[in-house]
Amino acid sequence: MTEDDERMATGSDQDGGPFPLLIAVAPSPDERIRLAERLDGIAPLLLVADLDELRRLIAPVQQRAEASAAADASLVIDAARSTARCRNREIDLTRLELDLLTCLTTEPVRVWSYAELHRTVWRDAALDGKSDVQSVVKRLRHKLRQLGTGATIDAVRGIGLRLTDRRQPRIGRA
Repeated sequence: MTEDDERMATGSDQDGGPFPLLIAVAPSPDERIRLAERLDGIAPLLLVADLDELRRLIAPVQQRAEASAAADASLVIDAARSTARCRNREIDLTRLELDLLTCLTTEPVRVWSYAELHRTVWRDAALDGKSDVQSVVKRLRHKLRQLGTGATIDAVRGIGLRLTDRRQPRIGRA
């Protein structure tokens, strides 16, 4: 490996500092070839046809970083493993907690009555299902706080419960 190859592979100059990258915009292939021949060996060279092409080459890195940060901050429910994850934290969910959280996330703005939640999660129509639902909600709220997610289960007076989250939860295999 030559000294120039080593410098380009490590991304630094002989003194250890970063080296310059030369970016050239030339609309025609002939102009790009001529520029490449003239600037050969001066510095690493990036040749693009227009500014839109340059933006496509540079912007995806920034967008991927922002998207991964946003994805890390969202609540991810893994139904196959019965877990919920946010950022680098993961918690185990019981079957009832998983079913309740999944039910609330299927229609995030909907307010679910206690009777509807009991029918959906316990799969029966008990007369007094409110205390069962409240017990699972209490445990689930605690676990969501442990995760550090923005998701909360809010009580809507006289109606029931809804999941409030500024980020969109994802259900399925993480």
